[in-house]
Amino acid sequence: MQRRKMIAGNWKMNGLLEDGVMLAQNFANLVKSNGKPQCEFVLCPPATLLFSIKKVVRGKHIAVGAQDVHFAEKGAHTGDISAPMLKNLGCTYVIVGHSERRADHGETDEIVCKKAAAAHNAGLKTIICIGETLAEREAGQAVEVCRQQIAASVPADSIALNTVIAYEPIWAIGTGKIPTPEDVKAVHAAVRSALEKKMGCAEAGKVRILYGGSVKPSNAGELLNLENVDGALVGGASLNAQDFFDIACNGGCY
Repeated sequence: MQRRKMIAGNWKMNGLLEDGVMLAQNFANLVKSNGKPQCEFVLCPPATLLFSIKKVVRGKHIAVGAQDVHFAEKGAHTGDISAPMLKNLGCTYVIVGHSERRADHGETDEIVCKKAAAAHNAGLKTIICIGETLAEREAGQAVEVCRQQIAASVPADSIALNTVIAYEPIWAIGTGKIPTPEDVKAVHAAVRSALEKKMGCAEAGKVRILYGGSVKPSNAGELLNLENVDGALVGGASLNAQDFFDIACNGGCY
């Protein structure tokens, strides 16, 4: 089944206002000068930059997403941001369950599922992250860990129109290490199979599964052309407009 590729940039906790706006503008200029892309671009800056970045990329074939969301619609949750708030800012997507949130903030599959459901209820699309640790990989548990995370982190209302899955092996994020193409293919195939159990074969076949973890221009072509790899969730390389654009180009977006 033909699925439109997605190239999403997770800026993480990087960027002050001037630098973030310049980065978004530089990337938007690259997109504009090369015509309408065959893939979907998403920028996920820190919450402090969402409104400004949305203004920069409006009408330029680039969507904006947040990096996290609270599962409550409103209330006494100091420092958190709700899904309706993100929707009101103009966000289209939100990342949930990133390994850094799971590790740094103790987010469980149950919490990730509640966040995704809240996002869907507000009209946001989710990028739900899954992935194994190095210890789990070395113990031969990578596939099973990802299957379990799909089963427990993806809410019942998930369909292809509101859900994207991002497989990010935790040990590969920011390290320069990546699984072999065979390993990536095996996990993505297992994720597709787990989605079929969750949604049914027809719907699961429409869901995009991204790869993340040290994606860069030099390896994008190989990774993004693997079976069941429908794009990339890019970390550090998305902080350079040319590198991020080159990932898209090398991955077949133009």
